[in-house]
Amino acid sequence: MTILISLTLFRAHKIIYRWYAGLFFSLCVDMTDNELVYLECIHSFVEILDHFFSNVCELDLVFNFHKVYLILDEFVLAGELQETSKKAIIERLNELEKLECASEL
Repeated sequence: MTILISLTLFRAHKIIYRWYAGLFFSLCVDMTDNELVYLECIHSFVEILDHFFSNVCELDLVFNFHKVYLILDEFVLAGELQETSKKAIIERLNELEKLECASEL
């Protein structure tokens, strides 16, 4: 019974992924959603990560997962795209980094 429920739920969704330099970024979305929009979202997210970490790699994501979640939180809210401007997101992240550095002193 559980297997049938899982298969039914999986049929209602699709997985969209993109591969960047050995890193896979994937999303699970509704069947009716446009794949190209989500591919562009993944691309924007990777560009922001690349700018924030200066040439992002797997180790950046593993050892700074809290910062990755912070970036994702600025980018997506409740499963919906919150901010499309990379410049605005990067400015907010720089402000948060300044606050973090000030609190450490």
